[in-house]
Amino acid sequence: MLSEQLRWVKEHLRQAFAIGPAAGELSFEDLALLDRIATAVVARRMASPAVLFLESTGPLNFLGSQALHFLTPLLDLACDARDIERVACLLERRDAIPRLITLIETKSASSGAPAR
Repeated sequence: MLSEQLRWVKEHLRQAFAIGPAAGELSFEDLALLDRIATAVVARRMASPAVLFLESTGPLNFLGSQALHFLTPLLDLACDARDIERVACLLERRDAIPRLITLIETKSASSGAPAR
């Protein structure tokens, strides 16, 4: 009886702290948006600060996405709301930030500017 209860608790705790599977591959539009962001960062010679910022705030990407969803009506005055929503959805994914960092470093290395 006790071992059965412990097994039940153990199984439910395993599910409570499980990380879900990856959301799948990024779409072509998402990859194009990440490429545009990386190109803009490298063109402004901000590769090093951008990589440092992205690596240091990586664990907070979900909070950043929620802030973007909240601020979309205000940011729509300066940017396209669809792009803001797509960036917010990308920030909800764990694999988007490392991919953006890789794109920035690759573009920075090919342009001759130091990435770090």
